[in-house]
Amino acid sequence: MNYSTIKKTAVAASLVAALGYADVAQAQTPTVFGGRSQYRTWSIGLQGGITTPNAIIGGSNAYGQKVGLFQNKVGEYYGLTIRKQFSHLFGLELEGNRGSIKTYNHDVSGNNGNGIVETTDWLAAGSKSVKTDVNWAASLNGVFQLGTIDFLRRENAVNFYAKVGLGVLANNPVMYSNNDFTGSTFDNKGNWGEEIFGDRVPTGDRDYKLTAYVPVGLGVKFKLSEVVALNLGYTMNFTDDNYLYGPSDYSTGKQKFSNLYGGLEFTLGSRDKENLTFANPVATLYDELKDPSLRNEVEALKQRVSTLEGTVDQLGKDSDGDGVSDKFDKCPNTPAGTVVDGSGCPIKFPEPKNDAVVGGYYAPIGFEFDSSVLKTESYSTLDKLAKELRDSNGTVTLDGYASAEGTEEYNLNLSKDRANAVKQYLVNAGVAASSINANGYGEANPIASNATEEGRVQNRRVEIKK
Repeated sequence: MNYSTIKKTAVAASLVAALGYADVAQAQTPTVFGGRSQYRTWSIGLQGGITTPNAIIGGSNAYGQKVGLFQNKVGEYYGLTIRKQFSHLFGLELEGNRGSIKTYNHDVSGNNGNGIVETTDWLAAGSKSVKTDVNWAASLNGVFQLGTIDFLRRENAVNFYAKVGLGVLANNPVMYSNNDFTGSTFDNKGNWGEEIFGDRVPTGDRDYKLTAYVPVGLGVKFKLSEVVALNLGYTMNFTDDNYLYGPSDYSTGKQKFSNLYGGLEFTLGSRDKENLTFANPVATLYDELKDPSLRNEVEALKQRVSTLEGTVDQLGKDSDGDGVSDKFDKCPNTPAGTVVDGSGCPIKFPEPKNDAVVGGYYAPIGFEFDSSVLKTESYSTLDKLAKELRDSNGTVTLDGYASAEGTEEYNLNLSKDRANAVKQYLVNAGVAASSINANGYGEANPIASNATEEGRVQNRRVEIKK
């Protein structure tokens, strides 16, 4: 291809890429409700049809100044497509075809096979018929969905579209002498007349030439089922080749041809999802705006979300920072750093008495949870008791108790261990073991409720009785 061809190809490619990118970028903030993931977007198609060197826009080609001068043969044309739908408006399609293009010049002018006009008599020697074999043609097309007939339905049954693309065509033109105007005489290859120009000279091991082309077309699809659609269309193909049909006295411009096709398109993916090609966002919007039941359901959901958000905000609010939310805080505004229980109220721990002996009465000896080890704060009380017992040679009874955690048997043994711990301290302080009576009563005789930690602390004790 020359510089002009390269420039035109680059411009066309940039146009298709820009259109595709713009719509794909728009689809990132979904152009369909719920996004593309809820739809089927891939499809493959099989198509077949006919070709003609004419185009509906008119004009001429290499074998006549006016299209109306042709009594054209039609060539076969068939292929397949692979398409990705990016939104309900736009998709990209890879199309491949092969077949042939035929033309028959009704005019009396002709050439001798070398591109030189020798006579105006159509019976004279010259090439008046051409067949161009299309070895293959491949293009990347942007497909634009134009509208639908059933525009108030969730899925369209009829869908119109337009497409434009850029491709490469491999072709091989062959000229014939038109010995029989009616075309009743064919060679053994099914061609009419005598071949006078033959296949082009091979280039290396390739017997065809390449040219760029731009397909522009219109079509309509009919939905037959959730998987299959009937696809009908018409495409004009504008090539970058003056000699698409071989050398000719009219080869002064870029050549074109058209193809009319029909085929079936198969949508891929789960049938549980809608086909994006036939999806109708207008109908979805209509349902949301006009369907009372759907609108009421949406409003109810909004109200539930609003209520839930308010509840979450309330549950998370902790004004005094004590770790208990305001909804459950029974003692709001507690000072910072205060140790609180599950209801947000300060925990009251028993304060140790400065004087453990009041009026000859000894306060109980306290213990930690699940422990029979004496606290150091009990030493002063036991030292006074030991001195009194040594001086008076009196006796003392030690009654051990436990709070209600654990089994009764375990707590009974624990209470005995606590009483014996106090006895051993007194013996070590010089009190005769025979004057000390140590007993364990487990969970019996609680002096406070075992339902609170404050009460359980008081029940973990050894009482001193003289």
